[in-house]
Amino acid sequence: MSTDARLQGLLDKQEIRELALRYCRGVDRKDPALLRSLYTHDGIDNHGDVFRGTAEEYVDFLEASFEFIEIGAHYVCNHLIELDPDNPDEASGEVYALGYHLLPGPEGSQTDSLVGVRYLDHYRREEGQWRFARRDVVFDLDRSRVVDR
Repeated sequence: MSTDARLQGLLDKQEIRELALRYCRGVDRKDPALLRSLYTHDGIDNHGDVFRGTAEEYVDFLEASFEFIEIGAHYVCNHLIELDPDNPDEASGEVYALGYHLLPGPEGSQTDSLVGVRYLDHYRREEGQWRFARRDVVFDLDRSRVVDR
């Protein structure tokens, strides 16, 4: 592989890593416009049994949930990216992440939620930018508990 091709691969991977980080920012800062800009026009987002559907519907779902999330914080741990050797505009990846949320609980309490997830991603370059074409989220850990206010 030529030096130019290797350099382009590194640039592509860095842009994809930043895509995952911008997603975390969009959710944690409750920014639906940012989130919408991260998906392809035909994007899909499946969050375990929490949500399954188009990216546009997913962002609508999140936007309706934002008012109930007192605190939201996502942390990217590991991110493995595989560029498609046959198509320079396609890639896949696996992101390990932790998500913390403080949510309303039953009878005036709060739910302290810590989850460990894997985002199984398919990326596609669209209009010159890497975007999520499909995200499938697997929940590996859930340490949610009800706490008093």
